[in-house]
Amino acid sequence: MKLGIVGLPNVGKSTLFNSLTKAGAESANYPFCTIDPNIGVVPVPDRRLKLLGDFYHSKKVTPAVIEFVDIAGLVKGASKGEGLGNQFLSNIREVDAIVHVVRCFEDSNVIHVDGSVNPLRDIETIDLELIFSDMEILERRIAKTSKSAFNDKSLAKEVEILKSLKAHLEEGKLARTFPCSDDDEEAFVSSLNLLTWKPVIFAANVGEDDLPDDGASNEHVQAVRNFASQSGSQVFVICAQIEQEIAELDEEEKAMFLEDLGLKESGLEKLIAASYSLLGLLSFLTSGEDETRAWTIKVGTKAPQAAGKIHSDFERGFIRAEVVHYQDLLDCGAYSAARDKGLIRLEGKDYVVQDGDVILFRFNV
Repeated sequence: MKLGIVGLPNVGKSTLFNSLTKAGAESANYPFCTIDPNIGVVPVPDRRLKLLGDFYHSKKVTPAVIEFVDIAGLVKGASKGEGLGNQFLSNIREVDAIVHVVRCFEDSNVIHVDGSVNPLRDIETIDLELIFSDMEILERRIAKTSKSAFNDKSLAKEVEILKSLKAHLEEGKLARTFPCSDDDEEAFVSSLNLLTWKPVIFAANVGEDDLPDDGASNEHVQAVRNFASQSGSQVFVICAQIEQEIAELDEEEKAMFLEDLGLKESGLEKLIAASYSLLGLLSFLTSGEDETRAWTIKVGTKAPQAAGKIHSDFERGFIRAEVVHYQDLLDCGAYSAARDKGLIRLEGKDYVVQDGDVILFRFNV
């Protein structure tokens, strides 16, 4: 999974990126200190992995990972070259979802590029830049496809969709609100890789005092939540500064620190939960003496395709899957005991993999 982090300058974007990835991206109180997109790969926290690794005395434990791409702070006119320009928008065309950091804290010591804290205005500014960038893509695509349509009448339908989509964006609407007539049209629009087609998770960056009640008493956070509920987006509340402090601690200190703040989970854990929910993802597990590993797949994936995540030969030569829920396996104390109790199931090609399944694939090529 690949997530792009966007936001106006000085909203806490690079601070959040630093804390998530411990990558040490430069963070300072002036616009455009992020010049190149910073990339960090982060392991997905999953307590099941340690439990299974200990269970099997695995030599290696491999978590699923998320790649974060931190883009320079966008400003009004970025799509036309303002600030650091449109070049950075191309860096997030390949991401699965966009994490939009919005400032929901007041602090006279941290400059806001527009002079005041107003998250809905900030969201609109970024959305418009993404729309303008998408319109440029569509204009080029329409010109190219229209030329080809003279010799290939099947492309006429594509041109029609492209023009309708461009008109939709010209009204200030996002591509993901475009009414597709059928699955084929939706697949075509998806293939265009438009920024405003991508799902969005809003990271409401608050001060430390707003963390214990998850921003419930912060009017800026409530405004973001109301906005997100209308657009089908996810929201999570974070204090980027606190996350940066947490990132410096070991696991035991981190747990104590979170407890002192009255928090059950870190911002990274909140973000991952929101990402998995928004993108419809889950993790299945493979475990043994050599390695215990988490694999990320789409909800609804069948056993052969899940096997293909490990190796294409597993999918090509799929015979069956031996499946047990991780908790059942741990409760039984041994794989053989789980088998004796009938908790290990033999599943075929139509089995839909569930979150927390521990799977042994049988295949032959």
